[in-house]
Amino acid sequence: MRKFLIVFSLLAFVASMVVSAQDTLRYHIDLKDKAATKFSLKHPEKFLSAKALQRRQKQNLQVDSTDLPVPEAYVRAIQRTGVKVLVASKWENFVTVSCNDTSKIDQIRQFPFVKQAIKVWEAPEGLIPPARRDSIIGELTENPDSIYGTGYGQIHVSNADKLHEAGFKGQGMTIAVIDGGFHNFDRIPVLDNVKVLGTKDFVNPEADIFAESSHGLSVLSCMATNKPGVMIGTAPEASYWLLRSEDSDSEYPIEQDYWASAVEFADSVGVDVINTSLGYNEFDDLSMNFQLRDLDGRRSVISRVAGRLADKGMILVCSAGNSGNNAWKKITPPADAENVLTVGAMVLSTRVIAPFSSVGNTQDGRIKPDVVATGVRADLINSHGSQGKGNGTSFASPIMCGMVACLWQACPTLTAKEVIELVRQSGDRAEYPDNIYGYGIPDMWKAYQSYKNQ
Repeated sequence: MRKFLIVFSLLAFVASMVVSAQDTLRYHIDLKDKAATKFSLKHPEKFLSAKALQRRQKQNLQVDSTDLPVPEAYVRAIQRTGVKVLVASKWENFVTVSCNDTSKIDQIRQFPFVKQAIKVWEAPEGLIPPARRDSIIGELTENPDSIYGTGYGQIHVSNADKLHEAGFKGQGMTIAVIDGGFHNFDRIPVLDNVKVLGTKDFVNPEADIFAESSHGLSVLSCMATNKPGVMIGTAPEASYWLLRSEDSDSEYPIEQDYWASAVEFADSVGVDVINTSLGYNEFDDLSMNFQLRDLDGRRSVISRVAGRLADKGMILVCSAGNSGNNAWKKITPPADAENVLTVGAMVLSTRVIAPFSSVGNTQDGRIKPDVVATGVRADLINSHGSQGKGNGTSFASPIMCGMVACLWQACPTLTAKEVIELVRQSGDRAEYPDNIYGYGIPDMWKAYQSYKNQ
């Protein structure tokens, strides 16, 4: 039997994360400063983990004020109003709280250190049934012609199988998957050798992350499956953190806050690469919707946080979105963020873009998507433990993410930003990138050879 480490909050002062049944409102509280902090940039070891510091030092990245924790004095003052603190973000300097009394929020707005308080969630009407497990079927077919089984084409199209042959399969790399749940992962035999370091649920710490949405399970399988002849993913020897930020029962901006907290947690536990096959532009409260003009990498909380990742030494690989066929058409945050790899979906057999794949550019003129990968009939493992197919940039992203992790393993002296640029420049459309394919299909072996020949 596999054992999983359930990791709890590193912020000791956030003591009451569980939301009681009567809390029907949640607010995002932006803070003006960190003046009350008891920490100093001269002693980063007091507030950053050894792994986070090692990553920054290796890439010559400076520790700055965004790394300072949210001041405990501010958090305690907010808690004393009677609200519950759910999550906090030091990079964006906010806390997210729950309550059922708006007078408490009015009180918080009067604090001199509070910039603004914005409603980001309201309880949906009616009872939401608890997540239930599916049965395991486990229908698998071995392919005698390839150790990759059904997954051969989606890795070979980018020549990442050559990286595997050279010994770069993700060993020593840590990948975080931030998603909506990993249904039945702990019971699926074909995934029993995936190296999971731990899990954390930012939506509901009391939930069973392996009973929630199956989306993250299929996303993970594109990278992590390691069953020769059945399926081998794009980073079969990497280690993984499974993090939940998506609330499948409603769609509100609070999920950006959960995501921000998950990213900062990933930083603390030494993650190298993050995959997120999530994107946001429409919410249950239509007044909260993003507009096309907001796609500048700065308007949304999730995009601002995503844009900081490379400055902290990590790479974010994210899905472009599946809006190509609808009125929105464009990428969805955080796909508009700076210094991330945004992945569109293509049809493997023709290398033509999938009609649903969201397009760019960003509002400020940057090329998006960055690259494309297989996203039509992508091979994966489903929550029944069987081989399956999936359509969406949700699967193009992890396929690419695993390959990026292997490339970084092969090119260990590069910084996060240098790896991102190396991937872009290896694309088959790098000379003439556009707003549909971006830089095209990357050639990971070409990228590696370019690194070796420097």
